[in-house]
Amino acid sequence: MTIDKSWTQIRKRNNSTMFWQGLQSFLQMAKLHVNGRGFIRCPCNRCINNAQHQLEVLKTHIHQFGFMSDYNEWIYHRENVNAASSSNVPQPNSGVHDRDEMFEVLENIISNDAEVDQLGSQSSNMQYDDLFTALNSELYSRVSSFSSLNFLVKLMHLKVMNKWTNKSFDELLKLLKLAFPKMDLVESHYEAKKLMTKMGLGYQSIHVCKNDCALFWNENSMSETCPVCSESRWKMQAGRRTGKNVPHKVLRYFPLAPRLKRLFATSKTAKLMRWHQPGKSTDDNVMRHLVDGRAWKDFDRKHPEFADDVRNVRLGLAADGFNPFNNMSISYSMWPVVLTTYNLPPWLCMKLEYLMLSLLIPGPQSPGKDMDVFLRPLIEELKELWENGIDTRDAGNDRKVFKMRVALLWTVNDFPARSSLSGWSGQGYKRVLLVMKTHHP
Repeated sequence: MTIDKSWTQIRKRNNSTMFWQGLQSFLQMAKLHVNGRGFIRCPCNRCINNAQHQLEVLKTHIHQFGFMSDYNEWIYHRENVNAASSSNVPQPNSGVHDRDEMFEVLENIISNDAEVDQLGSQSSNMQYDDLFTALNSELYSRVSSFSSLNFLVKLMHLKVMNKWTNKSFDELLKLLKLAFPKMDLVESHYEAKKLMTKMGLGYQSIHVCKNDCALFWNENSMSETCPVCSESRWKMQAGRRTGKNVPHKVLRYFPLAPRLKRLFATSKTAKLMRWHQPGKSTDDNVMRHLVDGRAWKDFDRKHPEFADDVRNVRLGLAADGFNPFNNMSISYSMWPVVLTTYNLPPWLCMKLEYLMLSLLIPGPQSPGKDMDVFLRPLIEELKELWENGIDTRDAGNDRKVFKMRVALLWTVNDFPARSSLSGWSGQGYKRVLLVMKTHHP
């Protein structure tokens, strides 16, 4: 039986009865070919059969972006899978970007969101429009090995690895545009950073009181003065605010949940996040990972509901100050707070690529006893992840959604930093170790 596909060419889709009838017939047919999770390839002009979504998302995409014009044989939604080998049928990841690994990266990011937000609303997908535009555009005429997005990601990676300044990156972009006028590339580092933020690589800027009393965050986000000391939020000149509102200090917070969800978004890292269970030592006298230690086992006994799911995440926290200017004649101390994931095997959990920067505490002085003020965003998120967890897609278990919970088990610090983190004395006769020895023999 011949299927009427003329509705796929209709441009004015909103008020077209023919379009909606054709779309409903297509969805009824596609419903018979979804996978075990209810997902199927999306033939809209944006996904072009590279991403998989549920039927409600499929319906929204086709209405919003239109149906692929060159997808004439619906092999991924109707016909035998063997027909996919036909040479006249478009293949996923074929055409302009047949070697572009960014398709898989974006599919992992978007699929993770789609698992939680299954309504398929247009607003839930709008944030990815710019990414798909850059992904589906050629970097340069007749250059099929790179999409604009792929090239930009690799360029940003070189910037970080070689410590280029923002200004030097802007100059490089200007040179590339001058040498290759038709190159589809952003104009500045600022635009590149905005695009990267949509991939989940951003951070939150939180203003801090001049005297480290409080954060202008949550209930204080709109305040003009500190709720503790009444100091102005903004820098002042001769008792007057400068022309532009400039805060005294800015704390940079990197949200934890999206980074942990990303570890489960690909099958390789999702499998590694379970290593601590089958990888534990069978000899009680051998310790090769923290899972073999008494502290880990004691935690499991106290919280059996947490230990039941090996995918629940256990973290360690490290913090210390350093001089970012590499000039010891300048007295400046900036404090990074770094988290490490102990679910991973011992040869990975301390590798640079698996360490997560959580907070960047500004100077010029050490936070000292005010460390708890700066840790507040992280502590609030850790409490939420411990008590309620967050829906996460597990690529290592047929992409099923589970409730990921998180626990902070250890801190790794020298004694001055430990004193700041714990709020206990770290020096003198009543230092922490002696107090614990005296009262807890």
